[in-house]
Amino acid sequence: MPHPYKQYPPRQFWSKVIDGQLSIDDLVAADRNKPLLLLEDKIASAGSCFASNMIPYIERNGFTYLRTEYTHPVFSDIPAENMGYAKFSAGYGNIYSARQFKQLILRAIGEFIPQEDRWYSDSRIIDPFRPGLRYPAISDYEFDALTTRHLAATREAFSKCTVMIYTLGLTEAWRSKIDGAVYPACPGTIAGKFDPTRHEFINFSVDEICGDLEEGISLLRKFNPALRIILTVSPVPLVATATDKHVLLATTLSKSVLRVAAEQVTKNVSDVFYFPAYEIITGPQAPSNYFATDRRNVSEEGINAVMSIFLRSCGTHQDKKHKLLEKPSNTETHQSNRIIDIECEEAAQDIRFKYYN
Repeated sequence: MPHPYKQYPPRQFWSKVIDGQLSIDDLVAADRNKPLLLLEDKIASAGSCFASNMIPYIERNGFTYLRTEYTHPVFSDIPAENMGYAKFSAGYGNIYSARQFKQLILRAIGEFIPQEDRWYSDSRIIDPFRPGLRYPAISDYEFDALTTRHLAATREAFSKCTVMIYTLGLTEAWRSKIDGAVYPACPGTIAGKFDPTRHEFINFSVDEICGDLEEGISLLRKFNPALRIILTVSPVPLVATATDKHVLLATTLSKSVLRVAAEQVTKNVSDVFYFPAYEIITGPQAPSNYFATDRRNVSEEGINAVMSIFLRSCGTHQDKKHKLLEKPSNTETHQSNRIIDIECEEAAQDIRFKYYN
């Protein structure tokens, strides 16, 4: 009887699929018996900064990206929100950890109200879960009204979407010692003040992340039963680590944990699929120009590579396939670069680390 490897397809052998570039056709197609996205889908997304870069490509290729939270027309003439809050389906901005994502769902359905839900700073009231908002509230009344509106828009997006794309970004986070509420940034870096009696560092394990993802998906499906989930892992390294490790070692550990967790959840939960954005950018087959010169931010070429493979796995019309490898417009490229470079809490922390420490 021949040994088992005689029966395996070419895609399972390194020497047959890695030859200067990744075999695009075999990377995703063999793992799916149906497209990742259909033209009739309503798509929502959440996650780290990298998740924002999918949106222009999705829309340009005829898919519907669901948005439920908009700037009021009265404020149309003032500068748009920063930190990516206006880029996602609702104004939640970047969600770096699975625990933060689960807690957002719980807040949106009224099952979790953080005890430390606002920070007072001069005449402003800061939202700890959206600390980079350009226009924070100036009274408790306004803060409550804005938060209620935001959480209602979040629930609407999560209720109406048919596909949720969630990008896992970090294992490291800062949380409240009072009730475990997870912040998108360490208190005191973007806003607020760090208090060691109230705030603590956490580095989530594989089991914790799997549990948070599975609980979050279960919560979503209570009011959106047919929801499909696409998981990705951000290839963007940590801007800094709160462990005592070298940042390179901490990054490798963090991304490895996230990748294992994503794999476990796809096995444990139905209609959850993993898309290999991380491997496309960081694998040994990837050219060096998939990262910018700082070796942290993903370049335009890298984003194009990820999205061309992603869109090949979606249900686009035949006559649209020749458009999948087109570069984004100058405007879209500028927006993507700004999202990666400065429009997220983690990158904003990096600026403060460099110039204010």
